[in-house]
Amino acid sequence: MLKRFRALKRWQKLGVIAAALGAVFAVTMYAWLFADLPSIDQIHAGMTLPSTRIYDRNGTLLYEILADSETGGRNTAIPLESIPQHCRDAVIATEDANFYNHPGVDVVGIARALWINVSGGEVLAGGSTITQQVARTLLLDPQQRAERSLRRKLRESILALRLQTAYSKADILALYLNQSYFGNLAYGIEAAAQAYFGKSAPDLSLAECALLAGLLQSPAVYDPLTNLEAAKDRQAVVLNLMVQYGYLDAATAELARNDELQFAASPFPIEAPHFVMAVIKQLERDYPDALYRDGLDVITTVDLDWQRAAERIVNRQLDGLNHPAAGGRQPANANNAAVVALDPYTGQVLTLLGSPDYFDEAIDGAVNAALANRQPGSTLKPFTYAAAFDPTGPDPWTPATMILDVETPFVTRRLESYTPANFGLVEHGPVLIREALASSMNIPAVVTLEHVGVSTMIELAANAGLTTLSGNTNLDLSVTLGGGEIRLLDLVQAYSIFPNGGYHIDPVFILKVTDRGGQVLYEWQNRPLTQRVIDERVAFLITDILSDDEARIQGLWAAQRAQHRATRGGENGHDHRLPRQLDRRLHAESGGRGVGGQR
Repeated sequence: MLKRFRALKRWQKLGVIAAALGAVFAVTMYAWLFADLPSIDQIHAGMTLPSTRIYDRNGTLLYEILADSETGGRNTAIPLESIPQHCRDAVIATEDANFYNHPGVDVVGIARALWINVSGGEVLAGGSTITQQVARTLLLDPQQRAERSLRRKLRESILALRLQTAYSKADILALYLNQSYFGNLAYGIEAAAQAYFGKSAPDLSLAECALLAGLLQSPAVYDPLTNLEAAKDRQAVVLNLMVQYGYLDAATAELARNDELQFAASPFPIEAPHFVMAVIKQLERDYPDALYRDGLDVITTVDLDWQRAAERIVNRQLDGLNHPAAGGRQPANANNAAVVALDPYTGQVLTLLGSPDYFDEAIDGAVNAALANRQPGSTLKPFTYAAAFDPTGPDPWTPATMILDVETPFVTRRLESYTPANFGLVEHGPVLIREALASSMNIPAVVTLEHVGVSTMIELAANAGLTTLSGNTNLDLSVTLGGGEIRLLDLVQAYSIFPNGGYHIDPVFILKVTDRGGQVLYEWQNRPLTQRVIDERVAFLITDILSDDEARIQGLWAAQRAQHRATRGGENGHDHRLPRQLDRRLHAESGGRGVGGQR
C-alpha cells in the first residue's frame, strides 16, 4: 500500500490525503452530530406527564393533581381544533411567522435573528422555529436543552427536519401548544387558560390569547399575576405582530389591546377540598402508578351545587350562633362544623364538608371533621330503639310501649352507679317510646339500652357502619347518649338503614375512572341491596318516629326551658308553664289530661 502511494504523482498524493482527511472529518462530524441523537419515535416519552383531573358528578372540575414529573407542572392536552384560531395565529406570528412555508428549519428566520442580535435591537421572534422548539423540548434531555452551543443548534435542526417529514404542520403545532411552558406550573394552553383566567382554552378571547402567546418567550418576566404592566406591553407586541403578518386588522387589535382582562382569583383553585383529598387517598390506594404518571379523569359522586349550598348554610348557622339577635340566646363560641349527605340507596356521597374553611389555620380548617372521631351525642338513640323493636328478639317493644321517664339509678357493667338526666332537667313520668325517641329523652334511652343490652345495640350499629364502636371495650350504658366516638361519615352511612328499608350500604366517592387514552379503569355499578341489618318494619317505625312533629312536642318544651333558664340566669327565675300554643296541642293530644311528671 505504501509503495503504491509513493508511486503516485504529487497531485494524486494530495488528492488521497484530502480524501482521507475528508473521511475522518465526515466520521468525526457524524459522531459529533448524530451519536446518541434521539429517535423521533421517542417524542411521546418527552411529553409533560398529564395531570389527573377530578370532577364532580356533573363534570365540573374540582381539582387537578400535579403530575409526578421533573417539571411538576399541570398539563392537559387538547385537540388542535379545540384551541381558538386566535391563539394559534398569535403563537405563529410571535414565534415562527414562516411556520407554514419552511421544512422545519427557517434559514431566513435564523439569519434575521442573528442580524437583530448583532445590531443590538429587540428580538421579536426567536431564531428557532416552532418545529425546532418542539424537537428541543420533547427529544433533547434537560442538560442538552440547557446548552447554548452550535452543536445543540445543529442537532436540534436535524431533529426538526426529521419531525417535519414524519408529522404534519397541524400535528407539530398541536404538540407545541400542548407542551410549551406558560409559567405558574402550567404546561400547555389548556393549563395556562385555567391558571390565569380560570376557564378552558376554547373559551379564550383574542386579548387572552395574545397575552398567553406573549408568555412563551419568558414566562417569569411577563407573568401577569406579578407584573401586569410587562405582560400588557408584551401583549401589545403580539397584537402588532398579528397585524403585521395579516392575522388581524389594526382596529381589531386595538379593541383587544383595550379589553379588560379578568384573571382567576388564584391559580388552580380547589373545590370541595376535604372531599377531594379523600378521593385522592382512594386513588393513591387503587391506582398508585397511573395517578401521577399516566393522568386520570375521575368522575366523583359529589354534587358541587349541593356542596356550595352546604358551605353557605354552615357559615350562616355559625354566624347565627355566634351573633344571635338582640334579646336571644347567649353568643356561642362556635367556629367549626361538618356536613355529610349521601344517597341512602346507593351510598353515593353527594356532599362532604369537613370544616367551614379548608384554608383557615385558626380553626385547623384542613382537618376533615367529617372523617375524624367525635362524640355523637343523642344521634345513637335510634339504634338503641331499633334493637328494642327487633321482632326476632325475646321481648320486642313497639313505639306504643310505655316506659318511665323518671330519675333512675343504673348499675353499669363495671358495677358503678350511673344516673342519667334529661336535657333541661325535665322528667315526664310515663311516656310512649314514640314520644321518648322523637323528643330525644335521655332517661328512657338508657332504660331501653339496659333492656336490650349494650353488646346487642353495638353489634347492630356496627353492622350499619359504626365500626369504631365495636372496637371500643370501654363502652357502657352512656353510649346511647353519645359516650363513644364515631366518624360523621359512618354515622350518615349507618342512618341509611332507616330510609332504605334496613340494608347496609357502603359510601361511594368515585363513579368512573379513565386514563388519558380513554380506557375505562373503573365504573361504579348500581347493585341490589342484599346485606340486611334490621327488619324493614323496624326501619319504617324508626323513620316514622323521627319524622313525627307531634311526638317531639315534649322535646321542644324542654329546649325552651333550657334556653329560658340560660337567659334568665338560673332555675329560680324560670317560668315552668308551657308556652300557650304547645300547652294547647299537648292538652288535645293527651285527651285533656295535661302534663305530668314535672320536676
